[in-house]
Parts: sequence; C-alpha cells; structure tokens
Amino acid sequence: MIELRNNELGFSFPEVHEDAQASISFIRTLRIPDDNRSHPLPPGFSRFPLHHVDDYAARVPADWQPHGGVFLPMYQAEALWLNFTADYPMAVKVAAGKIDAVTGKPFQNELHAEQDYVVVPNQPWLDGFCIRRGLIRQFVAMPLGEGYTAEEQLTGKAEHGGLQLAVYPMKASRYEEMMSERRAVDCLQERAMPCSAPPQEMGLAPGGMMRQEIHEDPYGLDAWSTDSRSRCFVHILNSGQYREVTGGRPPHEPPTAEDYDRAGLPWFEYYNEDLKALEGAPTLAALDSVAVRQVKEGQAPASDHEGHSAPARRVIRLGPDRNQVREGRF
Repeated sequence: MIELRNNELGFSFPEVHEDAQASISFIRTLRIPDDNRSHPLPPGFSRFPLHHVDDYAARVPADWQPHGGVFLPMYQAEALWLNFTADYPMAVKVAAGKIDAVTGKPFQNELHAEQDYVVVPNQPWLDGFCIRRGLIRQFVAMPLGEGYTAEEQLTGKAEHGGLQLAVYPMKASRYEEMMSERRAVDCLQERAMPCSAPPQEMGLAPGGMMRQEIHEDPYGLDAWSTDSRSRCFVHILNSGQYREVTGGRPPHEPPTAEDYDRAGLPWFEYYNEDLKALEGAPTLAALDSVAVRQVKEGQAPASDHEGHSAPARRVIRLGPDRNQVREGRF
C-alpha cells in the first residue's frame, strides 16, 4: 500500500509484517559544481511538494493516467536527493526515465543478483547515478527532448522522464530471525542498521560528481519478499508547467550560491565501515554531465538563475553511529 502524507510517500506491507513500513521523500538541495571533481554531500532544505496525478487528471498529460502516481515541481537544472526512512529492511529500486540509477540498465520490476537496488535503512539517501565505487553524479532536472537526461543518452528517446520506484519488504521470517538474533546478542548489533495543454515533463540528467557509496546488500537476494511489491511513478514538471497544472507557484526557488555562502551552511560525508560499496556502472560513468553536454552543444553552462552551485566549505562527517540529520536552513 502506498500513501501520500506530508509530502512523502509511505509504503506499508501489512500482509508481510506489521512493522513493514518505509517512507521516501524528495529533498531540495544545492546543485554541486559540475567540474569533474568529487564533492561532499550538500544538505537538504525541505521536501519538494508532492501531488496525486489523479487530483489533476484533466490538466496533466494523458499518458500519465495509466501509471498514476505523483508529481513534483523542479526548476531547470535544480537538484534533488531521495531520503529513505525505515526501521524494517526494504529493497528499493530507483530509476530515472526507466534507467536504473544503480546499474544503468533498463528498469525492470524484479530484483536481480547483479544488485540493481539499494537496501534501506543501510542506505539513508540516494543523490544520483552510481558511476563507480564511492562516486555518484547528482540528479539534476533537465527538459526532455534536449538530449541531457540519462534516458535520452542511453536510449536515444525521450519517452518517460521522472522517477520510477519499486519497493520490496524483507521476508517476515528473515526479519523475525534477525530481530531475535539482535535481541540475543545485545543492542550493540543495532549499529549495523541505522534508523533513519498537457505539458511535457522533465527528466533527470547526471550533474556534478559527489562522494557517496551505494552499499552492497548484506542480506542476499533471497531475503526479499518478491511477491510483495509497491511501485510508484514520480513525474517532474518545471515551474511554469507546475503553475499551469496546479494554479500555484512552487513554494521555493533554488537557493543561490551567495545565499548558501552567506548562511555558512555545512556539507556532509557519510561512512559506514561495516558495509561494502558497489563498484558502480560503467554505462552511467560514460554519460555526459549537464556541463559537458552544454559545451558540446556550444552553450554556456546553466546560469545561477537556472540552477545554483557552490563550493564546499565546512564538512560534517555522518555515519550509522552518528547523527544523520542532513539539512540546512536559511
């Protein structure tokens, strides 16, 4: 079951276990410099507003109707990250334009031995496309049809855009076994599980390079209840299209680099020494970033008004045994 509450998606699987619940939200953030150097994690400012597609059925594109789902507004070249909250382990598949963000392969509902998902709550956030061990390229919103998105670069088509999510709970038997072992061994073992006119839509393109590990599944493929799955489409509209559909403006514009520096906000590093990182996808590593694509097209890089970036200043280290709050406020 999927519910939309307080601008986050709530997933629950009462048929599997009463504790099988998780939530996913989409966080506004600063676009990091697209300069081919690796940067720490930027903070989150607030959740993007989410709306049910069905509530605006007469105004959204007709091809959204079969999938339903939700939509959110983003300015061109604005960035986001996904925030995962769960105590019960979940396997979460994330795709952009039906391109798997972990493997770079076409999105499929099923889980595969070549890990094409993240494990929650071990993975508290996902900021972009996994290009190699410990590095991702930031999710950056760009219009479909201009060749920037991962979908267009890999398929040559601008069909889907947005994000696609599929969530699988852990089997109840594995969860109960794990909890029993944890209670028997002592609360120290808890450290291994951190808590924490119809418009054309936008897609996600690879932006600046960021230090973030995508952790290997510590439980194994057979731990997941593959008969229980919730899937959700998350569509993206630019600010003008959002006004046409909802009649309102997005609640926030992206912060400028000057705003960020003036506020003295921190950046973050996240480490979990108990978990191994995936190697990353060569297919995704070969994609052009937004800045590279603009140079190839003979265009100037996105202006500060379209998407704002700033260099890192103060960096705070986070981990499973540290405070995981990752936010900044103006």
